[in-house]
Amino acid sequence: MRRKEVSDELLADVKNHLNITWDDSATDNKIRGLIASATVYLDGKGGTVLDYDADGLPRMLMMEFVRYARDEALDVFENNYMSLILSMQNEMAVMNYAEEAE
Repeated sequence: MRRKEVSDELLADVKNHLNITWDDSATDNKIRGLIASATVYLDGKGGTVLDYDADGLPRMLMMEFVRYARDEALDVFENNYMSLILSMQNEMAVMNYAEEAE
């Protein structure tokens, strides 16, 4: 996902998660960029393009990635969320196996 592809609804949800209650184009642009970075990172971990609009692990991990990146703590994100990243990868593997088995 590119910065320009981040929907206004997803941006609003992430801003709400981060307790950003003001409207500012510079802040919005920064958060859009962090969302785009998060989706590229997590798509790589998941092995496919993930759905960040639906509730679930990809969406939660994306929001937490953005929070860590915004707070300049990205160096500890993967360590702190490794179990959930692995869980997401397992879910993707099971879904792919089920689709191939059909």
